[in-house]
Amino acid sequence: MTYIGNNALVRLSACILFACIFYACKKDNSMEEITPRLTNVKLPVASNFPAVDDDFDNPLSAEGIELGRRLFYDTKLSGNNRVSCASCHRQNIAFTDAVALTNIGVSARKLDRHTPSLFNLAWSKTGLFWDGGSTNLESQAFGPLTNPDEMNQNLTELEAELKQIPDYVKRFKVVFGEEIKSANIVKSLAQFQRTLISDNAKYDKYIRNEDGVILNDLELAGMKLVKEKCASCHSGALFTDNQYHNNGLDASFSDDHEGIFQGRFRVTFNPNDLGKFKTPSLRNVMVTAPYMHDGRFNTIDDVLDHYNSGIQASATLDQSLKQNAGNPGIPISSTEKLAIKSFLSALTDHTFINNKKFSNPN
Repeated sequence: MTYIGNNALVRLSACILFACIFYACKKDNSMEEITPRLTNVKLPVASNFPAVDDDFDNPLSAEGIELGRRLFYDTKLSGNNRVSCASCHRQNIAFTDAVALTNIGVSARKLDRHTPSLFNLAWSKTGLFWDGGSTNLESQAFGPLTNPDEMNQNLTELEAELKQIPDYVKRFKVVFGEEIKSANIVKSLAQFQRTLISDNAKYDKYIRNEDGVILNDLELAGMKLVKEKCASCHSGALFTDNQYHNNGLDASFSDDHEGIFQGRFRVTFNPNDLGKFKTPSLRNVMVTAPYMHDGRFNTIDDVLDHYNSGIQASATLDQSLKQNAGNPGIPISSTEKLAIKSFLSALTDHTFINNKKFSNPN
């Protein structure tokens, strides 16, 4: 055995200690390199919009939003790999589909309800779907994903299929720190959809005194009429109260198809909710025809005619619709109709429907 003096032993021990520290530091740096930090995102809220609450259960990140966008446009989310979320939610028409009742789902059977538009969902805290049957965007996504007439997807098979795509495996690992799971698929979709904010129509620029934008006399007259005749439901900067109302479409409500025609009652079983459906926003309404929960009205004129003279009386009819000397109906003259339509056109957000941040990444 070779003898090592005390000084040499001290020097050797110091070298070993330095090597260990160097290796540990190098290992820590390596770990930081393979574990990217997420880029936190705060929703941009326009000055004329109400505040929005952060979602602590599914915090927004740039990486999560981008993952959700890719999933939104990916047909692999459907059982036959032919239908994506975007198949029924097209950006150029405010993420709706321009048909009354679509049949482009996996089963090719016509659905019972009209495809709703998607925007300003971060403010929708009173339920989703026309009857409020889902409490948040995450749970809502499971509906179309698994519905046999829509995307008809087996969630276990979906997880397995996405795990075969290295880019998805990497992105899910970065965003959620684990392998692909259906719970995180819907979280990603929800993150993307919360960023779909429509707040830059001509009306918004007018309200915010931006770029010298003004409303003409006809638009101003229409704005006043909408406030007088429609604001009991289509209120505030969002132009919806996000509540449920019976707007006189029908006088009776069939329990066929699991009560889908009974509206909010289908969820609450409260008789006072029969025939009540969620108030859609008036924003982008001029590009989202047809209208109502079943798409029965093809044009805005049809809608205005309904409120003027087509309201059906029933026990749960919203009282705000009795503007005709206490009888059902909202008097709207032909001149007023023109003004209302002019103002509604000023609610079309061309920036939103052309924003490449929301477009197909492929």
